[in-house]
Amino acid sequence: MIRLKRAYEPVGSDDGYRVLVDRLWPRGLSKEKLRLDIWLKEVGPSNELRKWFNHDPAKWQEFKSRYKKEITGTETFKELKKIVDENSLVTLVYGAADEEHNQAVALKEFLK
Repeated sequence: MIRLKRAYEPVGSDDGYRVLVDRLWPRGLSKEKLRLDIWLKEVGPSNELRKWFNHDPAKWQEFKSRYKKEITGTETFKELKKIVDENSLVTLVYGAADEEHNQAVALKEFLK
């Protein structure tokens, strides 16, 4: 099972294996507060794609298409897939304020 959670939400005892999927560390949060199992920085969208998208819902479908081409087949994506396969519950942690249009939502879709 894959769950999604904003980095700014409290850590839950039922979060399972916590993976930060942002290329950038969430502002104002310490490592202790996030309590991650791993930070897969490279699984986040490239800086160019992230800046182009800018969380614009009108660009969502095109973002997902570009992001999928960019990420699937990479070693980091394979590592994430292995983590998902080996753990009964994985929480993809992200910093974006938009809970519907972000890379964690796209990654969850790509991993299914």
